[in-house]
Amino acid sequence: MSLELLPTYIEKIEELLANDLQLNELAAEIEDTLMPEHVAILLEAFPIKPRLSLWVLLSADYQQNIFLEMKNESRQMLLNAMDDDACFPLFDKLDANSLIELTEDLSDRFIEYAVTKMTAKQREYLKKAQDYSEDEVGRWQSFDEKRISQKLKVAAAKKVCAKNLLPLTEVIYIVDNNAQLLGEIPINKLLLLDGDTPLASVEYQDVQVLEASKDIDESIDEVILSGKSALPIVDENGHLTGRLDLHSAYRYKDQQKDNQLMQAAGLSDEEDLFASVWLSSKNRAIWLGINLVTAFLASWFIGLFEATLQQVVALAVLMPVVASMGGISGSQTLTLIIRGLALGQISDANRQAIVKKELKVGAINGMLWATVIGIITFYWFENPMLSVTICIAILGNILVASLSGVWIPWILNKFNIDPALSGAVILTTVTDIFGFIAFLGCGTLLLL
Repeated sequence: MSLELLPTYIEKIEELLANDLQLNELAAEIEDTLMPEHVAILLEAFPIKPRLSLWVLLSADYQQNIFLEMKNESRQMLLNAMDDDACFPLFDKLDANSLIELTEDLSDRFIEYAVTKMTAKQREYLKKAQDYSEDEVGRWQSFDEKRISQKLKVAAAKKVCAKNLLPLTEVIYIVDNNAQLLGEIPINKLLLLDGDTPLASVEYQDVQVLEASKDIDESIDEVILSGKSALPIVDENGHLTGRLDLHSAYRYKDQQKDNQLMQAAGLSDEEDLFASVWLSSKNRAIWLGINLVTAFLASWFIGLFEATLQQVVALAVLMPVVASMGGISGSQTLTLIIRGLALGQISDANRQAIVKKELKVGAINGMLWATVIGIITFYWFENPMLSVTICIAILGNILVASLSGVWIPWILNKFNIDPALSGAVILTTVTDIFGFIAFLGCGTLLLL
């Protein structure tokens, strides 16, 4: 329910900021109403300055919970905008799992501070997790499993279960003196046993285990398909080290889907909606360059029919380059906007700010690649006016693609049409038509 409130809060914040009014009451309402993961999404809907205006009004504990839910790039933007004294409390008393998730691209001074504030037990867990690579499940295991020695009695096991029983805990794991996993007992069965019964005499269930070195993707699928709320993780000697529960498995699976969606368009999977123009341009310029190679390959094949195309051969050969560059540029913006709409980050209040940002990104990449293509065209055809023609067409088409990438999914969403299904088709049509008209029109004026 709280996710549905995001557009309303975005509009309220924009209205208060536009009228130079205080956000204190609204910040208190947000803290009472929204989950931390939803506030992380809400904050990304604003440029860094208004983002900080709301951030400083939230309580320290709430800030830390929000910080843990943010994407890496959003965290970095926040850390770069604040001084260290304001940042350090975000790393107080973190557990090993939280710090492992934060360590990517995090400054050493913050990691060192966080480690000094951890308990000895959590530092031990952190070291254990760091022994494994990012592709291994051992790195992402949680250390909240319920374990008990076989030497104890059922009464002791019941007492362990009565203390801080965490969600998705349906069994306790029985271990020997060396933490070797012997089996598991369902908690509902344990509660029916006599308290004086030694655990060693109880029949354990066989355990489906994950080896800590197992691939994380395979491990997640195994947990989801197991029919259990969690699976224990053991090292190469069979010692119990932790577990992977369903919540963590599905969360990782959802992150993978989001990453694949963004990467399919050549975007960083952690790109913030209001990341700096230069950073966004850099992230997208690489893929525009890759796309340029494939576009020139298509042009080369068309050029094989040069003899039959007579006077318009150069225009015909270069037409796929114009269309392709507009298409890939627009699809990058389209993907980012579709994600923003799905998360409720985009509303009437911040639409214009997003349009301005995307136009700036389009202008930078348009000028960059128009220049590159113009130079290549000059050396290829030795015709300066043809180079000017394609430069104008490329720049114009990328700018139109940037605008279309914002407006097309927005309009489709207004008419309750899924932009994820139809947005790319409409965008490609718009960029192709505009690109060909601009290129052939300029060619008519400048070349014939």
